[in-house]
Amino acid sequence: MTATTAAPAAPPTTAARVPVARAYRFELVKLLAQWRVRLLILAAWVGPAVVVVGVSQQSVLPSDTVFGRWLHDTGWAAPLVGLGFSGMWALPLLTSVVAGDVFAAEDRLGTWRHLLVAIRSPRRIFVAKALASLTVVLLPVAGLALSSTAAGVAVVGNRPLVGLDGHLLAPADAAGKVLLAWLCALAPTLALAAIGLLGSVTLGRSPIGLLLPAVVAFGMQVAQILPLPVAVRLALPGYTFIAWRGLFTSPTQLGPLLVGVLVSLLWTVLATGLAYRIFVRRDFTNASYDGAGRRLLTAGIAPLAALLALSVAVLAVATPAKGSGIEQGKLQRSLATVFAHLYRLQTDELHRPAVTEAQLRTAASCQKGGGLVDNTGPGNDWRCVVTWHLPSTTAVGNAIYQLDVTADGRYIADGDGPKEVNGYFVVRTATGDAPNPLWQFDGSVDLLATAPKG
Repeated sequence: MTATTAAPAAPPTTAARVPVARAYRFELVKLLAQWRVRLLILAAWVGPAVVVVGVSQQSVLPSDTVFGRWLHDTGWAAPLVGLGFSGMWALPLLTSVVAGDVFAAEDRLGTWRHLLVAIRSPRRIFVAKALASLTVVLLPVAGLALSSTAAGVAVVGNRPLVGLDGHLLAPADAAGKVLLAWLCALAPTLALAAIGLLGSVTLGRSPIGLLLPAVVAFGMQVAQILPLPVAVRLALPGYTFIAWRGLFTSPTQLGPLLVGVLVSLLWTVLATGLAYRIFVRRDFTNASYDGAGRRLLTAGIAPLAALLALSVAVLAVATPAKGSGIEQGKLQRSLATVFAHLYRLQTDELHRPAVTEAQLRTAASCQKGGGLVDNTGPGNDWRCVVTWHLPSTTAVGNAIYQLDVTADGRYIADGDGPKEVNGYFVVRTATGDAPNPLWQFDGSVDLLATAPKG
């Protein structure tokens, strides 16, 4: 009898996990294959140019928007008007459609098991989906910035831009600040995208996850128009969509902008980390899973609320400004500065002898509500008298302005006479009528600055 020996069994083989790069390409293709994503990208790259061309043919300008009154004067106003609109509507919608649906789509289609079999790692799936979402979000943002800039410069011209303190920015300087403003706007966009990831992970098939970034953005917009304390205003990540205006003053209002960017990045890191933690702990064997349910409150909303409360507490202690941050002294100083710069611009239009700010010695005196209320806070009942000294004479000029001061520090000054200075929207020059820069203009109050003494 011959003994036979069985061959040793081969060791079990472990299937290799798919690299993150391949999973990322797969998720990117899936996102770009969606018609609504393609439509958003196309609208972002074409829409701003169409709007700029259309506005250039109109006689009425959107003067209620920051830099809107300069759309016929310089092409560099177009990307800033576009940035203001994008921060309110386009970017929240974009993050909702992309990041708010990237995980929920798998729940609706029931494809999680197939994806796990293919990639074999929930961690790699999360990283791939997050990176793909970020890529798709950045494509329309780049389109919004480049399309509005190219159309503005091509249609209107590469001309100097009037800043929010009235001084002229050379085209090269304006270009650099426009680029920096759009880069700063990426921080709150990332925060909204991270909130979208969190909602998509935790809410499953529910459409609320898709709407979450837009709802959060709308809530922050409402908060910014309310008379909130400075610390609360700056603790919201959406404030950076407003704080970029400080780049267009001299000196630059960097304090609110840096705080806004830092807060936005903190929200991005925390929301992304929470989404990752919830996702990798999910039980994918449960076919009836429909979101994290009660865990959304404790694992999602509560940490973000704690971050908001901590940010408010830190800013309340660290920043010198109290209350709304809008005070009589700061408003008077800002108005006098803007008027002095624009007075020089009007002087050039009328071909009068050049003057300097030092020669003008401009000052402003402002009262709110006719002196019947405290001279602090936002409102459309500010009335100011601007005085300046004419060179080589003892005469003192006077001009009256009605100010509408918003809660975020922006104000619109509306000239109320005399007619020769600010009472009419055009001035007569040797070459014809020209826009009067002193008739209506925008300004910005630094909410974190300390009020001047005296």
